[in-house]
Amino acid sequence: MTSHDRSPRRRASLELLRAEASDELSVIVTERLRGGEDPWDFMEDLPTVDELVVLTLRAEHIEANGGVRLNAARHYRVLRQIALDYPPLTRAVWRLLGPDTSYRRWDAAVQADAS
Repeated sequence: MTSHDRSPRRRASLELLRAEASDELSVIVTERLRGGEDPWDFMEDLPTVDELVVLTLRAEHIEANGGVRLNAARHYRVLRQIALDYPPLTRAVWRLLGPDTSYRRWDAAVQADAS
């Protein structure tokens, strides 16, 4: 990467990213069930597979940028770039950018707003 190109390069096919995200969600669900949680209480709060893929790509961007946390404008630009790089993830990107995600406790943006 050149010094002016801070966006991470595409690392894998969308199919592979979705498979990894699906595996991760399965682990999360299993752990929460083993912890005695009722699935009716937490399943709605979990990200979808595509949302998890978007969040993973976002995290990779943050890591590639030295771990610097994104402000609101940069968060928007990064997610928009993910939608451009992976068009099938566009719906998930817009769901994560939309105002209707406030119930998602796992979302760092929601956690920051609640503080």
